[in-house]
Amino acid sequence: MSAPDETLGSLGEGAVLGRIFPRLPDAASALVGPGDDAAVVAAPDGRFVVTTDTLVHGPDFRLAWSSAHQLGWKSAAVNLADVAAMGARPTALVVALVAPAATPVAWLEEFADGLREGCAALAPGCGVVGGDLSVSDTLTVAVTAFGDLEGRAPVLRSGARAGDAVAVCGELGLAGEGIALLFARAVDTGGAPDAVLARALRPEFDRVLDAQLTPSPPVEAGARAALAGATAMLDVSDGLALDARRIAAASGVVLDLDSAAVGSRTALTGGEDHALLATFPADAPLPSGFRRIGTVRAGEAALHVDGRPFDARGGWDPYADWDGGVG
Repeated sequence: MSAPDETLGSLGEGAVLGRIFPRLPDAASALVGPGDDAAVVAAPDGRFVVTTDTLVHGPDFRLAWSSAHQLGWKSAAVNLADVAAMGARPTALVVALVAPAATPVAWLEEFADGLREGCAALAPGCGVVGGDLSVSDTLTVAVTAFGDLEGRAPVLRSGARAGDAVAVCGELGLAGEGIALLFARAVDTGGAPDAVLARALRPEFDRVLDAQLTPSPPVEAGARAALAGATAMLDVSDGLALDARRIAAASGVVLDLDSAAVGSRTALTGGEDHALLATFPADAPLPSGFRRIGTVRAGEAALHVDGRPFDARGGWDPYADWDGGVG
């Protein structure tokens, strides 16, 4: 247990890493783990899937809302979902953390615990094989994730064909409701969202807050979708409408969604759901966990809802939506 006055700056990089390594999840595929200049990870398929994601304090998370454990969990979850969206099984993470020198070591230990528990819950066998630790006034987390295709072809965004069913696995709209709630209550209470979150918002809003702060994407469903013949797939990270347009654009088709099947407006335009959006041949049974929400139609790449073009702006674009504040 760290002493309350121990910070990253007072201990130094070597001592801090010595505290953190034992708390990080092991990767079953690691041949050489943390401790050398680089890790060595088995790739039995002969190929590997790789993705990276950066979470920056301000636009991507707020310490006033997220505990260190929640941030560690979310840092794992958002990357595991991207691997799953390719139809792969996550195998390893590399995590870089850039933090102020005054950051308590106890905070970093809690962050590592969140990483470990997120991997264990969402992708058993996936672990942290290395990373980096540096200093900055702005807390930043960068995660690179690797995955094993296990002999399957990757599922791309570009494979949707007219007649395919559009389906989703996971919740839609809850994370968007969660972030809207946090921003609204922060304004209502004069900018004290941490106090509101701790005392007023829970337990009444546990479900939407958990969806935003500790998402649980259906990671295992990615491989199931690939085995079931998914023709296109992606992780719904920036909002259903925005991400559906990405499949439509990559495949050169129209994705026509059924509003009744989708649900609320927030389900269409909110972000950070980390559900899996996929298309399947019309005659293929949907794999467990997936539900149909629309149909792929021929035509110039576009998103339709109930047969009509859906042009409303929605989803998360960091350059369009970021106002420069840190909350």
